[in-house]
Amino acid sequence: MKIRPLYDRVVIRRNEEEQTTAGGILLPGSAKEKPNQGEVVAVGNGKALDSGEIRPLAVNVGDTVVFGQYAGSNTIEVDGEELIIMGESEIYAVVE
Repeated sequence: MKIRPLYDRVVIRRNEEEQTTAGGILLPGSAKEKPNQGEVVAVGNGKALDSGEIRPLAVNVGDTVVFGQYAGSNTIEVDGEELIIMGESEIYAVVE
C-alpha cells in the first residue's frame, strides 16, 4: 500500500531503538527510549498560504530528520511497518 500525506504533512519511518547502551549493557524494553530521528518516506504537496499559493516543503523523501520526542502522535501501520505522520513544523532539522 502507498500513502500520500496531504498539504504540509510528512510521513516518517522512525530509526531503530538502541538495544544496548554505549557501555554495552543490554536495555530491557521498558528502559528503551524511542529515537527522535527518522527517514522521510513521503511528503505532501506543501503548505497553503493565505494568498492561495502553495509553499513547497523544506524536506524531501529520503532525508533523515530530527523531531521532538513526543512529536507525531499519529502513528499508522502500513505493510507491517509503523510510520509516523506529522506536520512539517514538528521537524527540527535535516541531518546532512
